[in-house]
Amino acid sequence: MYGKVKLTKRQIKEDKFMTFMLNAKHEILERWQYYVIGVAAVILIVVAVIFYFNSQEANLQEASEKFSRALIDYRSGSDQVALLGLADVVNNYPDTRAARQAAFLLAKINYESQNYSEALRYFELFANKYKEDALQRASALGGIGGCYENQGNYAEAARRFAIAANEYPEGPLAGDYRMSAMRNFLLAGDIESARTHLDVLKEKFAGTTLERQAVRLFAEKSES
Repeated sequence: MYGKVKLTKRQIKEDKFMTFMLNAKHEILERWQYYVIGVAAVILIVVAVIFYFNSQEANLQEASEKFSRALIDYRSGSDQVALLGLADVVNNYPDTRAARQAAFLLAKINYESQNYSEALRYFELFANKYKEDALQRASALGGIGGCYENQGNYAEAARRFAIAANEYPEGPLAGDYRMSAMRNFLLAGDIESARTHLDVLKEKFAGTTLERQAVRLFAEKSES
């Protein structure tokens, strides 16, 4: 009889390695479809991401080009053509920087044309959607106040001008918005609210032309 053959440590390791490789090969042969599907899925995701970013880049460029053309039309006096181009940018490229600029310009052109209902619509759109720039948002809120004032709705105009002043208290037009709020409260017959804004103007703009104008206007309108 032959005695038992004793395997060396190296042979044992090699045997384990071969067993592992055979099991792995068997596993791959049985599940190769799943691996192929998994790889294909990864490739599709990568392609989709690349396509998405390329599409976004194309949209940004297209929106910028259309806004630039509309701006040229506006500056050359072709307001109606400019309005159509700007509306196209706002409606079809809503999440771009060009759309933000287009919305504000749409409001401005309509305001200048005394089309206050349309101006109001776009000022509201801008103020509600594009909030990252406090200075420009305050301007949109002030534009809303101007629309209501020109439509004779003085109480709402006063409220909107007050919101504009508070949106950016240190902004260059905060005093003008406060003055406009006071003026419209006076026109609406709300003397106490007008006085509140006058007090703020006296405190923040003491000794300035704006304060003197506010004091004079309050005296004239509150006594009439």
